[in-house]
Amino acid sequence: MIKIIADSTCNLSQDVLEQYDIRVAPISIQFKEETFEEGIDIDHDLFYRKIEEMGIIPTSSQPTPAWFARYYRELTEQGHTILVITITSHHSGTFESAILAKSMVPEADVEVFDSLSISLGTGWMVLEAARAIEAGQDRGQILSRLTEIRNRTNLFFTPATLKYLQMSGRVGTLKGVLGSLLSVKPIIATKEGVLEVAESIRTRGKAVDRIIELTEEAVGTSDPVNLAVVHARAPEEGRRLLERVEAHFNCKETIFAELVCSLAVHGGPGVLVLISYKV
Repeated sequence: MIKIIADSTCNLSQDVLEQYDIRVAPISIQFKEETFEEGIDIDHDLFYRKIEEMGIIPTSSQPTPAWFARYYRELTEQGHTILVITITSHHSGTFESAILAKSMVPEADVEVFDSLSISLGTGWMVLEAARAIEAGQDRGQILSRLTEIRNRTNLFFTPATLKYLQMSGRVGTLKGVLGSLLSVKPIIATKEGVLEVAESIRTRGKAVDRIIELTEEAVGTSDPVNLAVVHARAPEEGRRLLERVEAHFNCKETIFAELVCSLAVHGGPGVLVLISYKV
C-alpha cells in the first residue's frame, strides 16, 4: 500500500491526518535556545504567548533528513511504498531533506513531490492523494493528478503588517518588495513556487476584496472549485471571507483553518489566505 508523508506546513487538521494515516515531519520552531516541534510540543496559544512574553519573532527550520528516514524505515518494514509531499522547495529545505533521506534508507521505495505551494495549497494535494489511495489508484496516477492540481493552484494572501516578514528576514526574499510597501497592504501570490508581491493596496478591506477578484480571474465563478481560507489569529475576518467566497464561487469543497505556527512566524497575526483550484 502507498503511505503518505507530509510536513507540518500542510495545515491539515489532526482528524484528517489520522483518518488517512498520514505521517507528518515537523518543522522546528526556535525561541532563542528553546526548540519546539510543530504539532508535537507547541500549539497556537503557546506560540503567540511566547512571542508576546519574549518580544521576539522565533525562527523556523525544516525537518531533518533523520525525521524522513525514520518514517521511510518504519513504512518500508511494514511493506509500504511511500509518497512524500512537501512545501515549496523555493522557500524551505524540506524537499531537500526528504530527498537526502532516501540515501539513508536505500531499500525504501520513495517518491518525493514538491507542491510548489504552502499551507493548504500543499494540504489540498495531500488530501487529494490520500483519497486517491483509498480509491485504489497507483502512485503514477496519483503523481499525475498532483501535477495537475499543482498547475491549477492559486494562492493569494494579505498580511495585516509586513513587520513579521521583515523581522523574520523574508521580506528580502519576496520578489518585488520595496521599502514603501511597509505602509500599505500587499497582496502576495505564489508563482511557480515562489512568493512574490502581486499588488499593493492602501487598505485592508480593499486588499481582501482584491484577493477575491484575483481568484475570480484565475478560476472564474462557474467551474467547480475547491477552496481554502486560512487565517492567523483572525477567525472573524476569516469566517467573513469564507462566507463571501462560498457565495461567490461554485465551491465543491471548502476548508477553513488557522495558519500553522511555522508559517505564522513569517506572516504574523492577521494574515488571510485564499487558495483555490479547479476540480
